[in-house]
Amino acid sequence: MILVLAALLAAGIRPEIVEGNPVSAVRVIIYEDLQCSDCQRLRTLLDEKILPRYGSRVAFVHRDFPLPKHDWARVAAAASRWVYEHDPRIGITLRRELLAEQQTITQASLKSWLAEFASRNKLDPEGIVAAMDDKRLLGLVEQDFQGALGRGIAKVPTIFAGGQSIAETITYEDFARLLDNQLKQ
Repeated sequence: MILVLAALLAAGIRPEIVEGNPVSAVRVIIYEDLQCSDCQRLRTLLDEKILPRYGSRVAFVHRDFPLPKHDWARVAAAASRWVYEHDPRIGITLRRELLAEQQTITQASLKSWLAEFASRNKLDPEGIVAAMDDKRLLGLVEQDFQGALGRGIAKVPTIFAGGQSIAETITYEDFARLLDNQLKQ
């Protein structure tokens, strides 16, 4: 996976943040904000129920939709992309931990939190902090944001699959029904 990401970056192709089966024909697009409590609840649902049941059959593609009211979500999304490009598994771990710890993270503490995460995961602490201001990475976050606006998204989380969407309050039953319908097609 890391070699594939390196080849995509070298070719100037935007890599996607994917969990589950990246080659599945069934793709679920998840628009999320790393500072959003509803997104944290979706993350828990993914980890505890959705990925164990559907992860081998579905590609879950994460897209960033940092809400303007959240003061550190946009730069955290850029740092998340930097980590994902270095190691996809650790990139997902970063997103999971940011969501889980969002109540204790502030704009002032984010840099030190990210540097500590990088050290703990054998990544460059200076590199992850620099990623917060990286124009290319922020541009990728902005592409996601503008793409979401183009789809009419106003709330997070929002999931899309096969032309159907569920927004904000996402239950296991609704998500599973959406996935089961997509897998039947």
